[in-house]
Amino acid sequence: ISPWDSLRGKSRLFSVDPVDLEDYLITHPLAMESGPLRDLLEFPPDDIEVVYSPRECRTLVSAVPEERYGDKNYLKYSVLNRYHKLGTGFNPNTLDKQKERQKGLPKQIFESDEAPDGNSYQDEQDDLKRRSMSIDDTPRGSWACSIFDLKNSLPDALLPNLLDRTPNEEIDHQNDDQRKSNRHKELFALHPAPDEEEPIERLCVPEVPKEHFGQRLLVKCLSLKFEIEIEPIFASLALYDVKEKKKISENFYFDLNSEQMKGMLRPHVPPAAITTLARSAIFSITYPSQDVFLVIKLEKVLQQGDIGECAEPYMIFKEADAAKNKEKLEKLKSQAEQFCQRLGKYRMPFAWTAIHLMNIVSSAGSLERDSTEVEIGTGERTTSGDETCNLTSFRPATLTVTNFFKQEGDRLSDEDLYKFLADMRRPSSVLRRLRPITAQLKIDISPAPENPHYCLTPELLQVKLYPDSRVRPTREILEFPARDVYIPNTTYRNLLYVYPQSLNFANRQGSARNITVKVQFMYGEDPSNAMPVIFGKSSCPEFSKEAYTAVVYHNRSPDFHEEIKIKLPATLTDHHHLLFTFYHVSCQQKQNTPLETPVGYTWIPMLQNGRLKTGQFCLPVSLEKPPQAYSVLSPEVPLPGMKWVDNHKGVFNVEVVAVSSIHTQDPYLDKFFALVHALDEHMFPVRIGDMRIMENNLENELKSSISALNSSQLEPVVRFLHLLLDKLILLVVRPPVIAGQIVNLGQASFEAMASIINRLHKNLEGNQDQHGRNNLLTSYIYYVFRPGGLGGSVHYATMARSAVRPASLNLNRSRSLSNSNPDISGTPTSPDDEVRSIIGSKGLDRSNSWVNTGGPKAAPWGSNPSPSAESTQLFHEELALQWVVCSGSVREAALQQAWFFFELMVKSMVHHLYFADKLDAPRKNRFPERFMDDIAALVSTIANDIVSRFQKDTEMIERLNISLAFFLNDLLSIMDRGFVFSLIKACYKQVSSKLYSLPNPSILVSLRLDFLRIICSHEHYVTLNLPCSLLTPPASPSPSVSSATSQSSGFSTNVQDQKIANMFELSVPFRQQHYLAGLVLTELAVILDPDAEGLFGLHKKVINMVHNLQSSHDSDPRYSDPQVKARVAMLYLPLIGVIMETVPQLYDFTETHNQRGRPSCVTIDDYESEGGSMISQTVAMAIAGTSVPQLTRPSSFLLTSTTGRQHSTFSAESSRSLLICLLWVLRNADESVLQKWFTDLSVLQLNRLLDLLYLCVSCFEYKGKKVFERMNSLTFKKSKDMRAKLEEAILGSIGARQEMVRRSRGAFGSQENLRWRKDMTHWRQNTEKAEIEHEALIDGNLATEANLIILDTLEIVVQTVSVTESKESILGGVLKVLLHSMACNQSALYLQHCFATQRALVSKFPELLFEEETEQCADLCLRLLRHCSSSISTIRSHASASLYLLMRQNFEIGNNFARVKMQVTMSLSSLVGTSQNFNEEFLRRSLKTILTYAEEDLELRETTFPDQVQDLVFNLHMILSDTVKMKEHQEDPEMLIDLMYRIAKGYQTSPDLRLTWLQNMAGKHSERSNHAESAQCLVHSAALVAEYLSMLEDRKYLPVGCVTFQNISSNVLEESAVSDDVVSPDEEGICSGKYFTEAGLVGLLEQAAASFSMAGMYEAVNEVYKVLIPIHEANRDAKKLSTIHGKLQEAFSKIVHQDGKRMFGTYFRVGFYGTKFGDLDEQEFVYKEPAITKLAEISHRLEGFYGERFGEDVVEVIKDSNPVDKCKLDPNKAYIQITYVEPYFDTYEMKDRITYFDKNYNLRRFMYCTPFTLDGRAHGELHEQFKRKTILTTSHAFPYIKTRINVSHKEEIILTPIEVAIEDMQKKTQELAFATHQDPADPKMLQMVLQGSVGTTVNQGPLEVAQVFLSEIPNDPKLFRHHNKLRLCFKDFTKRCEDALRKNKSLIGPDQKEYQRELERNYHRLKEALQPLINRKIPQLYKAVLPVACHRWMLILLYFNLARVMFKNKNSVGMIWHK
Repeated sequence: ISPWDSLRGKSRLFSVDPVDLEDYLITHPLAMESGPLRDLLEFPPDDIEVVYSPRECRTLVSAVPEERYGDKNYLKYSVLNRYHKLGTGFNPNTLDKQKERQKGLPKQIFESDEAPDGNSYQDEQDDLKRRSMSIDDTPRGSWACSIFDLKNSLPDALLPNLLDRTPNEEIDHQNDDQRKSNRHKELFALHPAPDEEEPIERLCVPEVPKEHFGQRLLVKCLSLKFEIEIEPIFASLALYDVKEKKKISENFYFDLNSEQMKGMLRPHVPPAAITTLARSAIFSITYPSQDVFLVIKLEKVLQQGDIGECAEPYMIFKEADAAKNKEKLEKLKSQAEQFCQRLGKYRMPFAWTAIHLMNIVSSAGSLERDSTEVEIGTGERTTSGDETCNLTSFRPATLTVTNFFKQEGDRLSDEDLYKFLADMRRPSSVLRRLRPITAQLKIDISPAPENPHYCLTPELLQVKLYPDSRVRPTREILEFPARDVYIPNTTYRNLLYVYPQSLNFANRQGSARNITVKVQFMYGEDPSNAMPVIFGKSSCPEFSKEAYTAVVYHNRSPDFHEEIKIKLPATLTDHHHLLFTFYHVSCQQKQNTPLETPVGYTWIPMLQNGRLKTGQFCLPVSLEKPPQAYSVLSPEVPLPGMKWVDNHKGVFNVEVVAVSSIHTQDPYLDKFFALVHALDEHMFPVRIGDMRIMENNLENELKSSISALNSSQLEPVVRFLHLLLDKLILLVVRPPVIAGQIVNLGQASFEAMASIINRLHKNLEGNQDQHGRNNLLTSYIYYVFRPGGLGGSVHYATMARSAVRPASLNLNRSRSLSNSNPDISGTPTSPDDEVRSIIGSKGLDRSNSWVNTGGPKAAPWGSNPSPSAESTQLFHEELALQWVVCSGSVREAALQQAWFFFELMVKSMVHHLYFADKLDAPRKNRFPERFMDDIAALVSTIANDIVSRFQKDTEMIERLNISLAFFLNDLLSIMDRGFVFSLIKACYKQVSSKLYSLPNPSILVSLRLDFLRIICSHEHYVTLNLPCSLLTPPASPSPSVSSATSQSSGFSTNVQDQKIANMFELSVPFRQQHYLAGLVLTELAVILDPDAEGLFGLHKKVINMVHNLQSSHDSDPRYSDPQVKARVAMLYLPLIGVIMETVPQLYDFTETHNQRGRPSCVTIDDYESEGGSMISQTVAMAIAGTSVPQLTRPSSFLLTSTTGRQHSTFSAESSRSLLICLLWVLRNADESVLQKWFTDLSVLQLNRLLDLLYLCVSCFEYKGKKVFERMNSLTFKKSKDMRAKLEEAILGSIGARQEMVRRSRGAFGSQENLRWRKDMTHWRQNTEKAEIEHEALIDGNLATEANLIILDTLEIVVQTVSVTESKESILGGVLKVLLHSMACNQSALYLQHCFATQRALVSKFPELLFEEETEQCADLCLRLLRHCSSSISTIRSHASASLYLLMRQNFEIGNNFARVKMQVTMSLSSLVGTSQNFNEEFLRRSLKTILTYAEEDLELRETTFPDQVQDLVFNLHMILSDTVKMKEHQEDPEMLIDLMYRIAKGYQTSPDLRLTWLQNMAGKHSERSNHAESAQCLVHSAALVAEYLSMLEDRKYLPVGCVTFQNISSNVLEESAVSDDVVSPDEEGICSGKYFTEAGLVGLLEQAAASFSMAGMYEAVNEVYKVLIPIHEANRDAKKLSTIHGKLQEAFSKIVHQDGKRMFGTYFRVGFYGTKFGDLDEQEFVYKEPAITKLAEISHRLEGFYGERFGEDVVEVIKDSNPVDKCKLDPNKAYIQITYVEPYFDTYEMKDRITYFDKNYNLRRFMYCTPFTLDGRAHGELHEQFKRKTILTTSHAFPYIKTRINVSHKEEIILTPIEVAIEDMQKKTQELAFATHQDPADPKMLQMVLQGSVGTTVNQGPLEVAQVFLSEIPNDPKLFRHHNKLRLCFKDFTKRCEDALRKNKSLIGPDQKEYQRELERNYHRLKEALQPLINRKIPQLYKAVLPVACHRWMLILLYFNLARVMFKNKNSVGMIWHK
């Protein structure tokens, strides 16, 4: 069976028939009139409304000319408002919203966050440190002292009424009330939203259509100053893009002249308008790049002479020399005045410069001042490259431009300018070599503020916030974007720019040299018809009738660089034209010569066939004035009798550019709009281009113009998008009447719309949201589209459909519609009407006959204005029909962008209902059946497309699926909901039938999930699920209120029992009545089913859907009432069962180290480390003490996960989300319902539930501030790239939708501000303290709330047990969860309630703990003790109360409480040994509290109980006192371990406790990576267990006791239980821990083997397994045996591979001297340190450590290793002597210790050497050098359970000088031998050894040794043997030297030949010198002793005696020497 069969089976779960919602609501009215539940029943009355929102107008007055538009209605948008936007789609859980919901949270107090009380604690610690370090000789202090301490301490507050006998019910009731008070209302407010991509149901509200601006730059011109000031200078600024070779802004003219200079022009300049006095401008740059330059051009008044001459004075005169050149300057000034008077209205080019914009921006960005000063000279070096540039955030800069270039008269064109600018970017610029004009222009450049005051638009309209009209304005400069910008027009703009470029009068007869062109905009041919529409430049009137170009002196073919800006009239006729008049200006004043002489004329008509004429022109110039009626013709037309320059050739180049929202400047659009307008105005024939279209031809032309829209340019299509779509829709809604016939253009319009929308989709990818919806289109639908008011009246009339409808649909009925509300006909029309009416009719007739089409009185298309003949259709009906009947490419195009048509349809439907007053009508009657059939057919075919094409067209189908879902979601708000449910069911059915045939269904199921999630994001999701309905139809037609709403009127009848089951299972009644909830939970169940392997990837997705829904209910104000929330939670009851099924697959939050593999992809949880706890396994064991269960799952987890297949685990994040959903249901569901259901569950199922709760405790455990701080520092390094990788992974895998997500992020114009960025939530950059505090606050509240919910649920389970009494077996599970929650990091608030519940539980079921769950009893004792030592007093109060009651109950059962006593004692030992921040002071208070309870307990006063309690408390206090000392030595690891060792020794008679302490020691060693010692502790533990096991059970295969372990360690015998006071293991409470079992023993040994392995002692691993193997063999456990042998193989192969590479430890002798050390004084130890520890290191460590303790000046390290004389030491100091020691073996031992391991294991003897001479120096001449060898024996063998061992015995051996020499020579010979035979050979090593042996310069080298000891035969016969031995040593030595030389010769290269020869020479010299010495044998060894020799021997003896006397009596040295 394939894994899908189960899935296919489950797919049937989806096929129930949903309830007919409308019918159900009518037949089941809710009996209550009002109240919170009432609102759940039905949608609110104001669910949907149409709102008109005013359009924002930036300017104070409208831009639309009055003549054009009187009606102001176009200033509104029509927007649909859906109820409160409360669905998950519009209500995402954003960070801000979370913060809002988290306000007012109480701070939960956690012990882990609380530092111990203030400074006093720290002082006390320091004080302890300084105190003497003695340890008392006994492991415990005296009883008396201990009791005295305890009696004097203070108890905590006692809990009132604790000892009263209150009935259990009452206690439960009180606990319940207290638990339920002051709880946080919203669980999800405390839980971060799951980290997912943009939620799929999220729809952003589109941006309101508005005018486009790029990045805005504010440029302020401050001053312009030349070296000489003689005349006015005029400046202009503009932006140029060198790469695009395009001017990208209009000119900004500014005037910085002084009043005096301006005065020179007074006669020529009329008063200036304030709008022309601007000195600051705002430039907009849509495409900032490295190629943008700010170009500044200067002009001056025309004067005689070319530019070079006129510029000369500016270059040669300097300001500093003004006095010197006074006369010359005066002369220049007077000349200038003359020219100004005569030629003041003409200008000439003067100079220019350019600023590389990005240089300024980037240098300003990098400087750290508020504003930067940048000086720019001619040689401005610029950078190039396409780095993206940001102009919104640089620092404002003040620029000083110091150099200008003079204009070359023949290089004025833009082409020349681009060459110059490109040249400026090169390092060796030509411009640098030019002589500059020096000047100072100061400019400020900064990012433009958001809303600057006193701003004027390019049309000179005041932008809002213009407080005072007299203030100098800032001009907004119009941008000419470098590339197309796709933004629809929303403002009126109608500007024309004229650029005269060049003129060629070379072939014109007559004098024409100083030429200027006068430009005028004429509305007729009379000279007076010039219109005042030309914008002024600077310091002049706002508008003028003419503009002149600058003059280039004596040039017959000048270039121009003028820009003339004209405000076009809204209405153009054929008579409007541009007139150019050419003049010769005479610069010299001659008599009878006029100032200007006309020398030519030409013109451009503005309209040509109704279209605006723009572009490049090369015009002929006429010599005479043009004749009458010239304006309608073009100058290219050869008019009769006219004279032309150069035979009518084109001689004048000019460019005309329009920036207009009136003129489309696209022929296809123009034609379409013109035809539509002709229909509107009913004007025939129509002239378009060269065609005349008659009415009978109109239909074909209209259709062809609609299909030709595809050929139009994209940019104008987008600019006129709103109008274009309106007109196309209008053709559908009101089919035109042409020649008396109604023409149906629905199909043509539908096709055109589909193709336009697809064009936008393909070409404007960056403009899409995550669903692939183009922003321009969404905002069109949202704001602009108005089905009713499209440019005409809103009356409807009847009309039969004429579209061909397939017969199968059988929908051909005519319909009649009532007139809509007549008042509405005047509703504001759509926003582009301002343009609409203008655009349709431009110049269609010359009579300028305009008719307003926007008002309510407009007549229908082409008809007489009687309403009866008006033919209007409902757009949604027509659209649905067109869509259903279309086919082929049109259908494909519509499917590609289905969302657009769906949204149009929905808005049209709502408008229709709203304006036809049908929103109150019953839903079944709102729409005709035919339309509903169309919708059903449409949905069905689209669903079919989805299931049949999802593999081929993935991206398109993803979009289509989402669009369909949004459409159905919308329909739920407006149509019959039962009908919509049936559509959803139909879609599900299609998917299900397809799933049967698929090999891998996950993609399709994923699509279905998206579909469902979007539908369920409906704001009335809860209402749609009928939360108030009862699942079984009741007998009476209306159910009684009480049974529906009361919480308690129990579930009495069988029907109701059945109902309970139905409520908790995905039963048919549940899925019918709660239809959508049923689908959601069924999806969850199907996907999480472990058999659905291929759906693993969808876990996160489906869990997030549920999480998302619940989270939105949680924060929804409509459901805040608990009664209502219980109803909502009822929709999720089956979730509990679904999650219980998944228990084996959930991520295991309880495991300390994840043995379970996590899913292969990296989840973010790896960083949140929710899984991995911070406790290492060994420490965990130690914490566990003897009897606490390991921190793993409860056994039932193991049961469930091992049976059946091993499932793939969910990720931590998914599991966490699932568990929070579970908790939400448990928290909000009706308790009585839950209890009833728990009663019906089997024991196994209840255990499953408890397992889940156990897991929840771990999952939501509080992490603690420290973790947050650490996470913050960690995650932000990783998170960013992690996030990037993660996104990469996601984007890489899933496809289309994520593609869109990616595109919508990177898009130009993306709605960054609206997007709900995830960076804001999970991935914070802000690591500030406040953030951490906040995070800890939230996490603390979440942990508290989650645990309280778990506690509530446990209470319900316990009540269930109390009721049924058959399920007591599950109480153990309840207790397990409780204990687990106590073990976790909990808040004080939770713990109070937890202890209350625990006390109630023990009181109800006392035998549970003391007879059945004995392990739990031990655990409980540990937990309670742990909390008794808490730093928070309330926790202590409750814990000690619980502990006291526990003893009391144990006593009451059997008159003693041995079990609790034993457990508590062991727990305390365990606690003290492992807890880092354990404070004995707090525990002492708790012990005192317990004592106080015992004293006040009147009931038991007469029994032995109070005495027993007192004994126990005192005993505990003793242990405490012992451990206080440990506390002191917390920093001193050796001392600490010694203490623990002592304490463990003290428990020799109490095996359980000794074991606990051994394990504590193992834990401590592991922490410090002393693995060998840790292993020894475990071996000792195992030996201890073996001793007692062998007493209890006699099994052959078990070890006999500790003897068996001797091979592992000789120390282990100390564990033997042979002394008299050994306890019998049969006693109650003794050896009861879990380790005193066979399994416990095996566990200890396995851990020991692991530790040995970590220590690299693989031979010991083998020994451990020798003990283990027989046990497993006896149990026939092949699996374990195979593992063991695998590990053995591993160990032995490591021995082989690591041969020579293992290092086990370095040993040092450490002696302590001085009373400061307390009982360490005069003690000697051998310390074992990590391998390769240097003497300096340990010396530094100990000196530092004790220096900190006693003061640095007190501690002194003795540098030598000589015996210490105590009398000579300073009593106030502490001395430490440290010596390196080596293991020492006797010769006989060496034959057993062969391997490196042998020589480093079981070590007891160590040796160190001390050199000395007889006269007290350490070193002397060879013949006087003695050596002392000291051999130390330790009390135990290394490695042991501690790292330092006392020295128990010491012996010394003294070597004479010759013996020292023999030892040295033997060592040298060995070194030579080793270096020679080393494999592989090491030449460097060999040469070093050789150099030391045969080198000539070696001091005390071999030769000297030989000469000292062998030159003469000694006199003392005792020395003969030594002499001979040394001689033989030398023999051997020379032999080895020879071998070494030979070896070296074979290794060296040619470069070392000489070196080798030198060595050989030295060797021969040495050999020669040694020869006689070596060959001299001692004859005495072979002959009788000679008397002479005897005599000499006496002399030597005398010498030695003298020396000895000298040594003893140093004072008389001189005298003795003399003697």
